[in-house]
Amino acid sequence: MSQWILLRGLTRETRHWSGFDAALVAHGLAEGAEDIVGIDLPGNGVEQGRPAPLSVEAMMEFIRARATALGVRMPCRVIAMSLGAMVATAWAQRHPDDIERLVLINTSMRPFASMHERLRPSAWPVLLRIAANSRRPGPCEALIHQLTCHRQDGADADIAHWTALRRTHGASAGNALRQLLAAARFRAEKQMPAGKALVLSAAGDRLVDPVCSVRVAMHWGAVHAVHPWAGHDLPHDDPEWTCRAIVTWLAALEAQAARA
Repeated sequence: MSQWILLRGLTRETRHWSGFDAALVAHGLAEGAEDIVGIDLPGNGVEQGRPAPLSVEAMMEFIRARATALGVRMPCRVIAMSLGAMVATAWAQRHPDDIERLVLINTSMRPFASMHERLRPSAWPVLLRIAANSRRPGPCEALIHQLTCHRQDGADADIAHWTALRRTHGASAGNALRQLLAAARFRAEKQMPAGKALVLSAAGDRLVDPVCSVRVAMHWGAVHAVHPWAGHDLPHDDPEWTCRAIVTWLAALEAQAARA
């Protein structure tokens, strides 16, 4: 079975996936933990002390080198969110033999969307408040939860966990800005190898307009599934739906290959 690489987005790290790896195993997408490899972007998590590159392409080469160093079997499969999905897109388009399947969650990129679609104007005041509270881990993470999650039943536990992560491995304000600049500058190619990508988006995303995913899928001829209520952090809000969407997509590809 191919290994999965998991990539998070702006200032987030591997541990923000929480129990999503267990959901992948439960749905038969991985045989065990050894088939799931989380890699942090430069500046995040275990890479906290590393300056974030000012280009998505440089982030991609870092992740690719890390995958090689970790002994990830190629071709691999990638599940990536937001900025992480831009990194994964650059990887799949520049080194197509490395990636067998690609799942992009709530992402956005030029030339498929405008700035106000890639970052909703209604989110800007919250982002400014997050920046203003960057040295106050608890309030900062509460604001991030408010902006990115619709599911609230475990909000207190989520915020406590995320606050602890920020206190020990939080991305610096400088690295957050560098990641934002890299995301703003990134421009994807207009084509993606057929059958390689699944695009998932959430109708309740307060950060990124879901139309960004619609356009990416349309231009690439990729399968696109929309969650009816989840927020930007779709795997947090509904990991079961996310896994089922991936299972359905992979099954359809296998059936198509069998008919060929």
